[in-house]
Amino acid sequence: MPKQYVLFGRPVPRLGTRHTSLLLVAISLFAVGSLWLTLPSAIPTGPSLSNPKFSMPKSLKPPPWMGHLNPFKQPAHAPPRQSNDTDGDAAWYSNLAHPNRWLKTPFSSSETLDENRSLLPLMAKRPPIYCYYDNTLERSPKDKDAESTLLLAWRKAWWAAGFEPIILSPAEGEANPLYDELQRHAEIDKHLRIDLMRWMAWENMGGGMLAHYLLFPMGPYDDPLLKSLRRAEFPKLTRWKDLDDGLFTGPKAEIAAALKLAIASPHLKSVKGLVSAINYDKVENPFTVDDPPTSLAYYSPKVIETKYTKIRDAIRDERSEGLGSLHQLINSHLHLTWQTLHPAGIAVVKPLPHHTTHLIAPAYNLATLLARCPDSPLPGSCPPNRPSCTPCNPDKTLPVTTPPHLSNTTGLYTIGVVPHPYTTLLLASTLVDIPSLRRDAPRDPWISALTTTLLPSGYSASPRLLLFKQSVAANELTSRSSLFLLAERDAPDDLDWTYLGFLLPPGGGSDLPPQHDASDGPLPSPEELDAEPALLSTARTAPTREQTAVREASEAWSLADAEAWRFARAYLARKGVERRRWEEREAKYADGMGSETGRRSPWDRWLE
Repeated sequence: MPKQYVLFGRPVPRLGTRHTSLLLVAISLFAVGSLWLTLPSAIPTGPSLSNPKFSMPKSLKPPPWMGHLNPFKQPAHAPPRQSNDTDGDAAWYSNLAHPNRWLKTPFSSSETLDENRSLLPLMAKRPPIYCYYDNTLERSPKDKDAESTLLLAWRKAWWAAGFEPIILSPAEGEANPLYDELQRHAEIDKHLRIDLMRWMAWENMGGGMLAHYLLFPMGPYDDPLLKSLRRAEFPKLTRWKDLDDGLFTGPKAEIAAALKLAIASPHLKSVKGLVSAINYDKVENPFTVDDPPTSLAYYSPKVIETKYTKIRDAIRDERSEGLGSLHQLINSHLHLTWQTLHPAGIAVVKPLPHHTTHLIAPAYNLATLLARCPDSPLPGSCPPNRPSCTPCNPDKTLPVTTPPHLSNTTGLYTIGVVPHPYTTLLLASTLVDIPSLRRDAPRDPWISALTTTLLPSGYSASPRLLLFKQSVAANELTSRSSLFLLAERDAPDDLDWTYLGFLLPPGGGSDLPPQHDASDGPLPSPEELDAEPALLSTARTAPTREQTAVREASEAWSLADAEAWRFARAYLARKGVERRRWEEREAKYADGMGSETGRRSPWDRWLE
């Protein structure tokens, strides 16, 4: 008979095989947990040995976002809302304390605690760049419109380059304390008076960058000079060789000192500019003169006179028409520069190619416009900063391809169309419901297909999301080599502002992209191609109650695809909000610049 154990006068029940196994499992879990929490990462030596520190090895630590999945963790408040952080149904948040958190956070909700609020990179601060336009001078209505068009092109190019272009008028110059002193010199040349007013307006704004409205950025986004100008650090008054009065940078104090030197010159009646007035007296030169820039194109009268004689003659014959030709020439050079920066061509990525031909058609048509040779009054001409460029050849334009995956090819511009998971389901099957979704639909098919080349099978959704976000937000990193649009919405109407900096050639259409190679997936049948437009139309319309349930279920089923779609939506929306806010702020200062009573001006058309 087995022995009966007694504890505190009470018999101890016997343990069976099942109870013994559970006890051993509990002891093992306790031992592993204790080891996890107490395992030292390092043992300090010397005097600090009396106060040892214990921590979990980094290799065993879960990622930060895992903490938000703990159901027993104390709930946390969502980050506070930031100004102008919504646009329609898009919402976003930028972590000011940890600006690179978005590069380490695959799912935004782990940071924002909101499924519909995307974690975006910090929006780069745009340094102001000023130009001066005297809207009080007598001009014909046609001349005003032509100059307004050039001012619009100037603003557009500098905005796309990451700056905040601001046009100054005599109102800013008259607010300068030196204005009264300038009024005592009534007999000076009118060109000198305009130049001095230009400098006084600039000094009144606190310095920074002052450009002529015929100076345009024509170089890569990460060009050293443009990057230096975006930092907005100008300790010295600086000008550039071969740019004449095209660009100046400097602090307020040195601008004021240069103004005083020029106004005090006894030779004001014989010079036509501030720089000439200072140099005429052989005083100590207040300027630091840098080498000629390769990323800035200045269409000065001297350049037009020597390089573009056809434009010169047109301006002499009919100023407004000549300025219109000059605008067309500048726009073509901006477009040509863009093409030169992407010699590998344009890739319109087409993941899941079997059912996405119509989905990428708008992006493909955009790519063909970008690859087309721009219209120009001087087709074989080059920008002033690149006299030995290779003009665009209509018989050999940039190649436009539709690869199924992302690639990191140097010099390749990528355009993508991001579908909502519900759109992907609709295109793959005309009958979509929650049971079929759970039974037949793969998880995150779009982003898995998009990143297959760079991240082969076996990688989870998290690194794929981070790779996608870096591709979308390349504009905030080093270069502008990608554009991602939404499948359910039309492309933004301000791509020439936010991404390109120039007007696209007229044209376009509804041409379908060529079919993919059979090695990339099955080819669609004519019936499947014909069904795609109606399915896309269904995805774009307001969903019914039943469709809303399936849409929400598709988001939960394909979390990574939904996160990619929300990120692209928020990124596009924030760019639009930023530009609209700037337009609203600057609109009241545009009066009189290219406008006339009873007639719409190009400035008015900006705000529509």
